[in-house]
Amino acid sequence: MNLFRTSVAVGVTALALGAVPVTAVAHDGSHPFSNCTEAYDNGHANIPEGDEHYGKHLDRDGDGIGCDQPPSGFQPAGDDNAAAREGTDLAETGGDSTTLYLAGGGAAVLLTGGAVLYMATRRRSDAH
Repeated sequence: MNLFRTSVAVGVTALALGAVPVTAVAHDGSHPFSNCTEAYDNGHANIPEGDEHYGKHLDRDGDGIGCDQPPSGFQPAGDDNAAAREGTDLAETGGDSTTLYLAGGGAAVLLTGGAVLYMATRRRSDAH
């Protein structure tokens, strides 16, 4: 009967962790550029989703990058970090503050399952 209670506790914990709301940061809807021509004129191209200059209206193909076809002769804005940021998608993994909770919850479920398995095996060996 104790094994059943532990299994139920693990199930309830897993469901509770699955129900943890994921917060999303929404943009207020005011974008500095009304179209890509205006963005290009101000030195902005390949604007990633989540950037303060990004807007869905600037991302016609829906790939998460706005104004991704700059005209020939395009001159980027005088941002010193623009060259360093270009082509570095490694940090854009989508992790946020909930990642720690999900990892901790997964570890707790794994440890609980291991403890249940150990106790069940130990009881069987004691019974024989």
